[in-house]
Amino acid sequence: MSGNMVDVRVPRWWMGGVASAAAACFTQFLDTIKIHQQTQQDVHLSIVRLTMNVIKHDGFLSLNHGLTAAVLRQLTYSTTRFAVYETAKEYIAKPGEEVAFYEKIGIAAAGGIIGGFIGTPADLINVRMQNDIKLPVAKRRNYRHAFDGIFRVYKEEGFRHLFSGASTATGRSVLMTIGQLSFYDQFKTVLLNRNYADNLTTHFLASLAAGWVATTLTQPIDVIKTRTMNARPGEFKNMWHIITYTAKLGPAGFFKGYILRFTRLAPHTVLTFVFYEQLRLSFGIVRQS
Repeated sequence: MSGNMVDVRVPRWWMGGVASAAAACFTQFLDTIKIHQQTQQDVHLSIVRLTMNVIKHDGFLSLNHGLTAAVLRQLTYSTTRFAVYETAKEYIAKPGEEVAFYEKIGIAAAGGIIGGFIGTPADLINVRMQNDIKLPVAKRRNYRHAFDGIFRVYKEEGFRHLFSGASTATGRSVLMTIGQLSFYDQFKTVLLNRNYADNLTTHFLASLAAGWVATTLTQPIDVIKTRTMNARPGEFKNMWHIITYTAKLGPAGFFKGYILRFTRLAPHTVLTFVFYEQLRLSFGIVRQS
């Protein structure tokens, strides 16, 4: 440290993906139940009953079905969006000034577009593997792992089908990245400006608030994305058909699984940023600020 300059650690490009993949290992079972809730038409089936049905028919370990795809998705999708966000923010930052919130939203949206598209194949396999256990045995796809699923989709359905649902996945990714990255960044900045230390408490509070924002922003499009990716060829005519099919349930149809999704997304967001910040503080690049 010299004069008014202070040594700080900034994250490396890979840290967001690694942190998100680690968090997915702890929250995958919640995502599995969310997928089941979103793809069935009975809005009255409780979370507890859904969970017990899965365990009864396929065993406790089936709740983590699709974990390899979830990890691969985070290593593609989250690595990209975090890398784009941090790189762009560092590029536009002016010495001695905070990056404006609207600029954070803009670069988060850009990162979400790129990351959402790149992560679509792994996301497709993740949704299918999680939903597989609710299907009759004769109709299951039975992907052994993420790479087996990607290869089989390419071989049986064609390369283009690997990006089935890419539009909704990308739209969801934009809202998710805005909700998580830009809002976390902003909440953290507010807390630091109120004399909170750059520690676990600050990271927890900022990430919990960001998790709530991200859940609210993305829930409707997440339901549509899940139905799109899980649909078999010819089941729905187009995106509008999926929307109208879901709308038959009323407004609640677009927020199916909201509580469970927040229960899943909040811990995932908290764990992601806790891991991310620890990686930054331990292995980040030292810069003067």
